[in-house]
Parts: sequence; C-alpha cells; structure tokens
Amino acid sequence: MVYNSAVPAALLTAITAAGENALNRELERSLPHEEIRSLVEAGIGRLRVPTEYGGLGLNWVEATEVLVELAAQDSNIVQALRGHLAIQEDAIFRPDDQAAAQHWLHRLAAGQLAGNAWTEPGTGGYQRSGTVVTSTENGLVVNGTKYYTTGSIFADWLDVTARDEQGNELAVLVAGDQAGVQISDDWSGFGQRTTGSGTTTLTDAAVADYESRLLTDRFPYQTALYQHVLLVVLTGIVEAAAGEIAAALSTRSRTYSHANTVQPSTDPQLLQAVGEVDAVAALARAQVLETARTLDTAFAARHADPAGQLQAAEAAELATGRAQVALHRPVLEAVSRTFDALGASGVDAGRGLDRHWRNARTVTSHNPWVYKARIAGDHRVNGTAPVRLWSVGVPEPELSAATS
Repeated sequence: MVYNSAVPAALLTAITAAGENALNRELERSLPHEEIRSLVEAGIGRLRVPTEYGGLGLNWVEATEVLVELAAQDSNIVQALRGHLAIQEDAIFRPDDQAAAQHWLHRLAAGQLAGNAWTEPGTGGYQRSGTVVTSTENGLVVNGTKYYTTGSIFADWLDVTARDEQGNELAVLVAGDQAGVQISDDWSGFGQRTTGSGTTTLTDAAVADYESRLLTDRFPYQTALYQHVLLVVLTGIVEAAAGEIAAALSTRSRTYSHANTVQPSTDPQLLQAVGEVDAVAALARAQVLETARTLDTAFAARHADPAGQLQAAEAAELATGRAQVALHRPVLEAVSRTFDALGASGVDAGRGLDRHWRNARTVTSHNPWVYKARIAGDHRVNGTAPVRLWSVGVPEPELSAATS
C-alpha cells in the first residue's frame, strides 16, 4: 500500500473498499458507480491538481503508485478514470490564468469527473471525426456517435473529439447531464467489462465556447498518458493475480498423490509458479514507474519552447510504447500460470480467476502493440519520430483506393 504522506487516509480507505466487492461486480457485470463516487470524494480525481487549488499535488511517479494500488483492487476503475486523468493533466499543463484552465481546476477540486468519448464506430473516426461541431444562434452544438466511451457513464463531463465546419479536428468538453447526451452500457468485450465503455450519442449537445479547442493544442504527450494508464491497469491485473494465487495456495489442502509434498503450500513446483507471477508483477510495477518518470519530464517541459516540449513528448511516447511491447507477453503468461498452481480447482467460475487473463488480454488489445514495436524499431534504426496522435475507423472508399 502507498505510504506517501500526501495521500489522505480517506483515499487509501476508499481504494481498499473498492476491492471488497470487485469479484461480485465482475461476476454480475455490475458497474462500480458507488465505488467511483467514493473514490472521487476521497481525492482520486485530483491527484495531480496543485495543492493551492485543493488537489494533492502529486507528480506522476507518486500518482502512479496510487493508481497501481487501485488497479490491483479493481482494474476496471482505473481504466474508467483514463479520460479524467487526461483532462486533469491538460488543466494543469496550460497556464492557470486561462479561463478554461481556471474552470477545470475548480471543477476538479469540487470532485467533478470527466470521461472519454474519442472513438467512433463504423466509418467514423479514420483520419477525421464523423462527430461535428456546428455554430447555431444559441451557441456551439455537437452531433455524433461515439463508442468505447470509457468512464463517461460515471462522469459529469465528456471529452469529445469532433471536427468543425471548416474540417478542423477539435477537442470539446460536453456536460453529460443535458438532454442531448445519451450513454449506454453496451460494451460487449469479454474483459474489462465494468469500465463503462459503451456507446454515447450526442444530439445537439451544447458546448461552451471556451470548451472547444484544436485537438493539437492539448498537452503534447496526451497519447503517452493514455497508454501509461493502460500500463497501470495491466500492472494492477498481474498484481491482483499474484495476490489471489498466493492466498489460494496458502490455504489449499487438496493435492495429488504424485505431488512433491502433502501440503500444497510447501510444494516447490507450485511455489515456483507463484514466484513467477510475483516476479512479473514486480517487473510491471518497475516498468510503469519508469514510464511515469518520462511523463514527469514531459510535464516539466511545459515551460520550454515548442521544440523542447515536442522532444519530451516523443520520449514519453516511445517509453510507453516500448513498455507495452515489453510487458504484454510476460503479463499474459503470468496470469495464465495462475492455473498451474491451483489445478482444476482454479477454473471454478465462482473464483473468477479467469478475469485476470480476460482483462489483461483486453487491455493489451488496445492501441495494438505490434504497431508500437514497429515504431520503436523505426526510431532505433532510422530516427523516425513516433506517431503521437492517431485515429481508428473504417477508411472511406477514396482513402482505401488511394492506399491499396
């Protein structure tokens, strides 16, 4: 558990409490509304907000330690906070005398939460947003459909990517409690099932003028931050698996006549299996703390010139991409190793141990690692800069024809 004195005891208590019913939520596919609200009230949503604005003022290494502990209790919750963590970062990255930054610093201190709404289904989203912001006599409105809107169902605000009438790619923040916002919990993936990653429909949803800006004007390491949060989630998953396999083996009495000992908790082969999972958990934690340091460096570069900011952002992008490539196989192997220590008893559905593999497999499918490996190799061989902003969707026919 985190022992940083800047982290209030109430938050540590809320983190522990979030894990108490995590297995049942998984088995019942019950969203953690109450747990997330308790965590927000205890300070999880203002980890990086300066203390003068009512936040905890943590750097990324310190914040990551807190988030890993939470991910070990329930990895779905940390993923649900992914969009919020980006909005928090953007608010503290830009000068605090800007109107939008001031609004958000106060909202964060008051416990308001943001969710993500970037990805679009079908043909939307590839190179340009299908979601559109238009100007009306009553102000800006946004229309479109988003999928994988992680965390938005828990949030007060939605972080939406869209394009304006001139074709510029924008980031807009939309109040979630208005009639023009409809959010469904229809995420059908086999893992990370309680992240609230469903469909959001925007119908003439109002946008304040100061809540609309060019996507490229956001803090320059935003995609690295998004990937970092997924690495935190992955670290929490393998840490939880290590804890559960150890607890199960320590009390296990059933054994095989050809085992090494009559007591499973002293069987050297089973202890080796647990040790291998434990080692990967330690590896993942060390790796994610290292990527956190690159985020701290990128944040510190906010006072540098644009070239200095870009250099730090690219370093963070490469670091998080390399970590994704390096960790995905060891973590997936480790959470599978759980069943080697427990035999057929480990596959009992009531134990829910399969959730660790399903969750890890789901997280490692986001932002495919194969592309990150190619990008890292291209940078190593040719010095090619990493891709920092990308999109996903079905290419429009003319684009497919041009690149085929």
